[in-house]
Amino acid sequence: MRKGKGQVCLFSRPTLRPCGRKVSLMGARGANMAARWWFWCVSATAAVALVLFYGVSSASAQRKKEMVLSEKVSQLMEWTSKRPVIRMNGDKFRRLVKAPPRNYSVIVMFTALQLHRQCIVCKQADEEFQILANSWRYSSAFTNKIFFAMVDFDEGSDVFQMLNMNSAPTFINFPAKGKPKRGDTYELQVRGFSAEQIARWIADRTDVNIRVIRPPNYAGPLMLGLLLAVIGGLVYLRRSNMEFLFNKTGWAFAALCFVLAMTSGQMWNHIRGPPYAHKNPHTGHVNYIHGSSQAQFVAETHIVLLFNGGVTLGMVLLCEAATSDMDIGKRKIMCMAGIGLVVLFFSWMLSIFRSKYHGYPYRY
Repeated sequence: MRKGKGQVCLFSRPTLRPCGRKVSLMGARGANMAARWWFWCVSATAAVALVLFYGVSSASAQRKKEMVLSEKVSQLMEWTSKRPVIRMNGDKFRRLVKAPPRNYSVIVMFTALQLHRQCIVCKQADEEFQILANSWRYSSAFTNKIFFAMVDFDEGSDVFQMLNMNSAPTFINFPAKGKPKRGDTYELQVRGFSAEQIARWIADRTDVNIRVIRPPNYAGPLMLGLLLAVIGGLVYLRRSNMEFLFNKTGWAFAALCFVLAMTSGQMWNHIRGPPYAHKNPHTGHVNYIHGSSQAQFVAETHIVLLFNGGVTLGMVLLCEAATSDMDIGKRKIMCMAGIGLVVLFFSWMLSIFRSKYHGYPYRY
């Protein structure tokens, strides 16, 4: 049937044609998969590159840290070999003590040793600190785990300002890790500044035990030998009359001297090694009496010894006035003098107790 205008050929032979839409869908899917594969390859490559870069940078930073630490330790060991106590200014303190990395502890004494500072306690503490540092430096257990250093106010005033420090001497332990804690500041007023006491404090803070070795002191043996020589000479001169050995007054006087020395705190001074007195760096006022009942100054023991001696002398005068065969007028004078000594020195003794023991209920 011929196809005319406006008519449809019903019996015409069908023909097959390719579908353009199906081909386009297959191409888009392949392109999408290729894009995903490319994205994952790029991501994996970037991740591997980041890991390698981080590992290389971390290893480089670690090597740099170890090199800096090694240089610091080598520098400190070199200085310690020349002088057990390293003198530091502000720059050395910030670089070797404050700045990381650090795998060692540093015991620093902050002091003022210049003559115009007139710090007697600083000089005494420096002598003990030098003995302690020398004992550690020449010990068989010496390692680079701990170092001793000193900062003088006139050489490192900026360090004092940085630490808000206004008194000297002061001992602080700067640990290998972290910042100093409350216990890393040495309680000088309580423990004193003897080398043995500081060594015990260091053992508590760093687990490093230092055996203090003091240089030989021949003053004690010489004084003892001189005393024995004098006693021997007196015995030899009085060998024909040995009655003085049985003199009760002499033995009583010697016993009183020994008792007064022991009750005034001389043994405590020998064990703890406290300072003689304390000078306020701001006002310049010198304190001879410690304000706490847990500590004392050497001058304080001398004052207490004097007061105890005055009270004892007054009691002796009272006893002599009561038992002596002297004239009644002299006995009255001795009695009044004895009462005056007891009242005066005992009242001063109570005032010292009240200043040290706050709330002390007794007064004279």
